[in-house]
Amino acid sequence: MEAKIEKKNKFELIEFEVEQGEVDKVIAKYRNKPGELLLILEEVQKLNRYHYLPMNTIQYIGEKLNIHTAKIFSVVTFFSFFNLIPEGEHCITICRGTACHTKRSRFLLEFLIDYLNIEEEINENEKIFITTPDRMFTVRTIACFGQCALSPVMELDGEIHAHMNTEKLKNLIEKIRKEEKEKKKKKKEMNSNDRKE
Repeated sequence: MEAKIEKKNKFELIEFEVEQGEVDKVIAKYRNKPGELLLILEEVQKLNRYHYLPMNTIQYIGEKLNIHTAKIFSVVTFFSFFNLIPEGEHCITICRGTACHTKRSRFLLEFLIDYLNIEEEINENEKIFITTPDRMFTVRTIACFGQCALSPVMELDGEIHAHMNTEKLKNLIEKIRKEEKEKKKKKKEMNSNDRKE
């Protein structure tokens, strides 16, 4: 199901919902287990194409678990790994902790914003969550990964990358772009073959 909800980050946000049947399966999987709410929210977010929890999904989970929406919302906003707005296909998280900061993570962040042609101003004192207009990448910051000995650290699609520099970062981005280009090419070929049949 798709519905336009608001304009943000220079593109129209589309609410991509996870089907209720899929949410029900996740709820059944974790029902009455320790930490059930966190486990359910995490898995449902992973099922969403843009890795976020739309408000109607939060409300549905609340109804099914008999938990007030405000309580779920407080959990979602407390933990940094939950998202209330869509992420891009690939998420790059730059650590802004002291060890990473002293090893120039700010420079990595500025390089990344420039390299991805993101035109938004960044504020040193705010958490950053910016998605490219093509929804390919989301750039975000985190206070600390707790990987100080490996600084500067960044995370790409859930995988930690240590001792980062601009060359490594550029190579990772170009690898993703190449893989995405190949996926689109294969998809186009498959669609072309389907039309011929």
